[in-house]
Amino acid sequence: MRKLDWYILKKLLVTFVFCLLIFTVVAVAVDSSEKADDFVKAKLSTMGVIKNYYIGFVPWIWSLLFPLFVFIAVIFFTSKMALRSEIIAILASGTSYNRFLRPYLVGGILLGTLLWAGSRWWIPKAVAIRSNFQSKYIDKNDPSKNLSYGGCSSCFYLKLDTNTYIGIRDYDTSTKTARTVFMERVKNNKITYNLRAESMKWDTSVNKWVMANAAERYVDSMRERITYHPNLVLSIPLKPEELRKDYYIKDKLTTPELVSFIKREEARGTEGLSALKVEHYRRTATPAAVVLLTLIGAVIASRKTRGGSGMHLAMGIVIAALFILSDRFSTVFATKSNFPPMLAAWLPNIVFALVAYQMYRKTPK
Repeated sequence: MRKLDWYILKKLLVTFVFCLLIFTVVAVAVDSSEKADDFVKAKLSTMGVIKNYYIGFVPWIWSLLFPLFVFIAVIFFTSKMALRSEIIAILASGTSYNRFLRPYLVGGILLGTLLWAGSRWWIPKAVAIRSNFQSKYIDKNDPSKNLSYGGCSSCFYLKLDTNTYIGIRDYDTSTKTARTVFMERVKNNKITYNLRAESMKWDTSVNKWVMANAAERYVDSMRERITYHPNLVLSIPLKPEELRKDYYIKDKLTTPELVSFIKREEARGTEGLSALKVEHYRRTATPAAVVLLTLIGAVIASRKTRGGSGMHLAMGIVIAALFILSDRFSTVFATKSNFPPMLAAWLPNIVFALVAYQMYRKTPK
């Protein structure tokens, strides 16, 4: 049976790589035609575009559609085997149906592990390359991604911890300075501390913020006290790299970095972290989906039906579309409501695991 295992496993991997390469060519061609004007405006050479954009774009598109590639590959080569009656011959030789599915399971685990490792470390690095190019040359012309607090593209209003808030105006990322700053501390719905400063600058020698012409106002139930400082060194849990509007933050962080970022924001009391949590759980759920879709594809395509591989591919596309839709819907519910992020990431897998079990039970063995 080892020859049969290697035969099926080889077919799976070769067909998968073939699908991957074909779609990559199509995706790059379509994307380059859409962004041709942006590339011209960026005044980059062809090698510059490849180095600064497509070297990150290709791994990103692979990770996005990896389960779909595996699913189509399984259906394609398995339906060919069924059409040539190879599967009937294998089962007639005394091989059980469960034994026949073993190389599919091994292949699914192998590819799922590859995606799991890539999603944790390698793909975020590639996404960082793509997103940096996108932010620098493309998103600056997109009004939907230039919205900001108070209509100011360099203004921030942040929550430092459960009781402290800071507002920053006209922050310059290159000089690490801001023109106007205020900070407030609230206790029992009352302001107990207020800070105003004309400017703020990051001091690299002490790794702290220095406020110029700052006024501190302390308030208690009986009195208030105001103190003026020409220069005030302030130690707050805020780093210069956090003062950037990064729309791609959840995709470009490695999994350890993403977990640390979520914990830090939770400690500050930041709300609206569902999208980040869904991304964290999805990096494990999607590789599991690869194994699941591999087995579903094998069960579907191993039956010889009218229409041959065309019918199998049509069924596969419908199932893949339903899987993607369920994944999108669960993500929307998690980000827009109180739907648990972990359940949102794993719900499509749970539903399609039940579908796979029912299909397996009804398959002639």
